Amino acid sequence: MIWETISAARDLGRLHEIATVLIRYGFGDMVRRLGMSGALERAGRVLHWKDVHAMATLAPPERVARMMEELGPTFVKLGQLLSTRVDLFPSDWIAAFEKLQDQVPPVPFEQLRAQLTADLGAPPEEVFPRLETEAFAAASMAQVHRAWLADGTAVVLKILRPGIVETIDADLRLLARLADIAESSIAEIKPYRPVEVVRQFSLSLRRELDLEGECRHAERIASNLLEYPFIVIPRVYWRWTTQRINVQEFMDGIRGRDLAAIDAAGLDRKVLAQRGTRAVLKMVLIDGFFHADPHLGNVICLPDSRLAFIDFGMVGRLSTVRREQMVDLVYALIMKDATGVVDTVIEWVGDRPVNEEALLIEVDAFLDHYHGLTLKELDFAGLLSDLAAIIREHQLVLPSDLALLFKALISLDGVGRRLDPHFNIVDEATPFLRRVMRARFQPGLLFKRGVRTGLRTLSLLSSLPQDIRGFIKSMRRGGVQIKIDVGRLDHFGHQIDRALSRLTVGIITAALIIGTSIISATSNAPSVWGMPPLGFIGFIASTVSGIWLLLSIWRGRKD
Repeated sequence: MIWETISAARDLGRLHEIATVLIRYGFGDMVRRLGMSGALERAGRVLHWKDVHAMATLAPPERVARMMEELGPTFVKLGQLLSTRVDLFPSDWIAAFEKLQDQVPPVPFEQLRAQLTADLGAPPEEVFPRLETEAFAAASMAQVHRAWLADGTAVVLKILRPGIVETIDADLRLLARLADIAESSIAEIKPYRPVEVVRQFSLSLRRELDLEGECRHAERIASNLLEYPFIVIPRVYWRWTTQRINVQEFMDGIRGRDLAAIDAAGLDRKVLAQRGTRAVLKMVLIDGFFHADPHLGNVICLPDSRLAFIDFGMVGRLSTVRREQMVDLVYALIMKDATGVVDTVIEWVGDRPVNEEALLIEVDAFLDHYHGLTLKELDFAGLLSDLAAIIREHQLVLPSDLALLFKALISLDGVGRRLDPHFNIVDEATPFLRRVMRARFQPGLLFKRGVRTGLRTLSLLSSLPQDIRGFIKSMRRGGVQIKIDVGRLDHFGHQIDRALSRLTVGIITAALIIGTSIISATSNAPSVWGMPPLGFIGFIASTVSGIWLLLSIWRGRKD
């Protein structure tokens, strides 16, 4: 029962609130299966049950998205993270999660004043001679105010909402418990690996709560993009930056979503698309550290068709091995090499069971769909989406870093096409793919890899005699065990055990009935309700065991 797992009494109210919203959106069965029956009954009385399924007429993706919006910032952020999991959800779910709005009314500035004074070390008016108390923008975790330094430099203050850390911590505790229960008790949810998704989400969200860390991300990306003078990253003013507030240069330009204003300013949309794509591809394929949310809302267009990237709360990281695997995959997709695609996917999913033959047949058919198309005609985003659908159908799960990358590349392609209808991401990616391929086979790198492999081999060979000796000793002591884990045999064993238990209870019940009848017929002892005491006890025992046997058989038929 979920109530027994709650360690902090303060979480119970929030748990009841979550159960109430789930029921109102038509997920009462899920609430029951999660063990929240008490909350179910109370919420049913509050909602009068006739309106409980009013929201159930909506399509499931829209219903879940609306439910997340109502549950608050933690669940909105969860939905936004799930929008990156193209390997777990089909396109209609991804589209619903993408619509989740992280925009809420701002907190009055007076409620921020005490926190700001503590973080800045002085009242905000003393640090910033001019400060707008009306929020420039507001989201669920933080809000932005414009200000000016003593030298007249325009800056933005990103400020965490008071109490947001405690609220999110409580929600994350509940999410972790609910995910654990859901994965173990609801078969339909288990393939989505909710425990792992919540774990990754918790790590990501706690990073976003660190505004100082966000500034470190910005400076790292700025350093990596120095060779691109047309890309601008806002300057960080570290003197006033802490975990709860960051102060950055104000970017005075046109938001990427405002295409009419971009055209009116005479900016070249084709150039903007090319420059933004090249910057993101360099982050991904060369640096392995990238802005994970490259939508037009996080881009500001500046004079001379320059671009400024903002909001580095969500970043992705790719190791050298991952980048090489991604290059192998892209190359195999472009060359329509089904075996190469399957080999890379199998490397990604690790030790999860894979029907390699069936996967190869599907991938080959999917690539054949693009037969005869030139690189310029190839829809790369569609290609990645179709591959993600195949991975999803085989119940394979991508590592979280790759799921984020898939989403970033698909979003990047959409941004490029919106700015320039003739945009083709393959054309922009080709020089980077060649650069990575050349780098992989440089003599210096090949030599280093050879030395590293040789050292590992020597280390393995040197420890081999000791390992063999230890293995033989374990065999002599009887310490070597072979474990075979066959799930179906386990289930069969449980069924046999249950059947034997029922048979035993049935035999005992029959014996009690016969014994009770003999005692009742032969005993002259004082009676209880017309039966000897021993006979009465035997009658009660046989009745209870018979009822238990009937209930066990009935439950077994349901299972």
